[in-house]
Amino acid sequence: MEEMEEELKCPVCGALFREPIILPCSHNLCLACARNILVQTPEAESPQSRASAADYDYLDLDKMSLYSEADSGYGSYAGFTSAPATPCQRSPNGVRVFPPPLAARNSCITCPQCHRSLILDERGLRGFPRNRVLEGIIDRYQQGRAVALRCQLCEKAPREATVMCEQCDVFYCEACRLRCHPPRGPLLKHRLLPPAQGRICRRLSPRKISTCTDHELENHSMYCVHCKAPVCYQCLEEGKHDSHEVKALGAMWKLHKNQLSQALNGLSEKAKEAKEFLALLRNMVQQIQENSVEFEACLVAQCDALIEALNRRKGQLLSRVTKEHEHKLKVVRDQISHCTVKLRQTTGLMEYCLEVIKENDPSGFLQISDALIRRVLFIDEQWGKGILQPRLNTDFDLTLDNTPLLQSILQLDFVQMKVPSPVPSAPILQLEECGTRNNSATLSWKQPSLSLVQVEGYILELDDGNGGQFREVYVGKETMCTVDGLHFNSTYSSRVKAFNKAGVGPYSKTLVLQTSEDISCPYNQFAWFAFDSGSAHPDILFSNGNLTVTCNSYDDRVVLGNTGFSRGIHYWELNIDRYDNHPDPAFGVARLDVLKDVMLGKDDKAWAMYVDNNRSWFMHYNSHTNRTEGGIAKGVTVGVLLDFNKRTLTFSINDEPQGPVAFEGLEGLFFPAVSLNRNVQVTLHTGLKIPHYGAAVATNATRDQCTS
Repeated sequence: MEEMEEELKCPVCGALFREPIILPCSHNLCLACARNILVQTPEAESPQSRASAADYDYLDLDKMSLYSEADSGYGSYAGFTSAPATPCQRSPNGVRVFPPPLAARNSCITCPQCHRSLILDERGLRGFPRNRVLEGIIDRYQQGRAVALRCQLCEKAPREATVMCEQCDVFYCEACRLRCHPPRGPLLKHRLLPPAQGRICRRLSPRKISTCTDHELENHSMYCVHCKAPVCYQCLEEGKHDSHEVKALGAMWKLHKNQLSQALNGLSEKAKEAKEFLALLRNMVQQIQENSVEFEACLVAQCDALIEALNRRKGQLLSRVTKEHEHKLKVVRDQISHCTVKLRQTTGLMEYCLEVIKENDPSGFLQISDALIRRVLFIDEQWGKGILQPRLNTDFDLTLDNTPLLQSILQLDFVQMKVPSPVPSAPILQLEECGTRNNSATLSWKQPSLSLVQVEGYILELDDGNGGQFREVYVGKETMCTVDGLHFNSTYSSRVKAFNKAGVGPYSKTLVLQTSEDISCPYNQFAWFAFDSGSAHPDILFSNGNLTVTCNSYDDRVVLGNTGFSRGIHYWELNIDRYDNHPDPAFGVARLDVLKDVMLGKDDKAWAMYVDNNRSWFMHYNSHTNRTEGGIAKGVTVGVLLDFNKRTLTFSINDEPQGPVAFEGLEGLFFPAVSLNRNVQVTLHTGLKIPHYGAAVATNATRDQCTS
């Protein structure tokens, strides 16, 4: 039973449940913890103004219970931030706990596990049934954990119990038994049991029969199949379950027990397989550790051998560098010695000639002048024959080319395949399944029918639409791929190749595809698209050829269009087919990897306008701007204008601009996007002309593009 302790702990306080109640979402809370996390709603909003807790959109609750000082009009729920402004604490389980509200009237409670919120009725927490089954399990768990039973009447340090009174249901030590339970009078007839036997009797004693939450004096006697809850006869007499299927409580109890037993049988087999699998994994851990030690030793020896060979080569290369160093020094020193001797001779001759010039004897001077002139000219000529030029440069003419070795070291890897296998053959493009739609291209291929080589995946490449370099757009095992977000009116070349562990095979033949004409010119065709069911959240419901969407969840879910845009001017509209309980649908554009389980605009991958029945806001990365009066209702049309020429996004309601330009500086690939819950249904309309407030911009952009 130790393994199920987490199932018995309250998600708020982290301790074992005490007086647990069952929320409509089937999660449990301690009654005291439920009181602590109650949240007050505005007085104007009463429980009677809502249809029921099940139909309540708790986004509205979050919005009306969290008004910022700037009155942004939207309150994003993050824990229990809408509680009164009183000091809060954190439980051991990390959940915020607020002091109990002054009154349960006009209060709501949010499940700390699934974050579902609901308004409490006039009964408050008494309207939730007690989980007596869970209480009994906790009692048995606590009794099974106890090592020694203690006296229940000792005031300070309880002593070990010696007896248990079956009638009083109390454990006594010997001293407390003599003082509080003397064997005389009416107590003489009480049956005293040993503590261990008393524990067994307490386990087997019948628990209190659960009563109806609406009629506390009535026991549950029937089971409503529609509400999935036990009911009493008075509930049936009041007509609350007239149109519901009602069955006997005992029969349904047995039926559900059988269903649970059957489910547990399958789960038990899985648990048995899991235990065997865990044993296998533990054996694998030991084997992996042993193999790792052996393999690491082998790897270290191989790397050490490489390092030793590299060190030997290093010594040889250093020896060559030393020889080159000594040779250069010898040449330079010889040149220094020769030049020094020559300079000494030249200097001596110059000094001698200067002394001869000082003589005043003409005849004596002329006798030696011719010889001196010849000697000076000869020495001067010798200095001009490269004596004053270094015989070598200081740089070492040795260049170590280590690039191949470095590449070999970087490519040093383990050989995964002991027997080499051939690379795959070139795939064959299936032309009958390839084509374009708007700015999307679909390609399909297959391996040659006679090829027996194993293929692990494919690489699809497209050029830039202008005859430029190819780039990878898909890598995977599928043999069909649709590439979105291409340029309109462009010619793309495509090719595909296969790969396996042996390497990459040759390319297929090149296929040329032409996308649709640019829709920014009024004489060209407009883009028609629908919602994409493949990338949408599972809670989104599609109809009308994927042009109409709604949701089966109270939470906001995101759905994208099946066509992305990266240039041109694009306009589409969404008609509000159904609008109940004033939710906040959001409209705009998003990247392909936008979060699908939160409102559009919450993350940095979406740019949106969310709107209720009175006003709207722009939102990107959870930042709310430009509150604008004017909301939506059933039959209203919301327009979205995406202009890549000015890189802007604007919105309209019933053909009138809603606020200023919402977003600027948009670049890249964007998909039309909507977020909604079960209270909203919208229908998409595409292929529309640009509205009047964007016509001037469109005309100028069209004239420029058509001219170019």
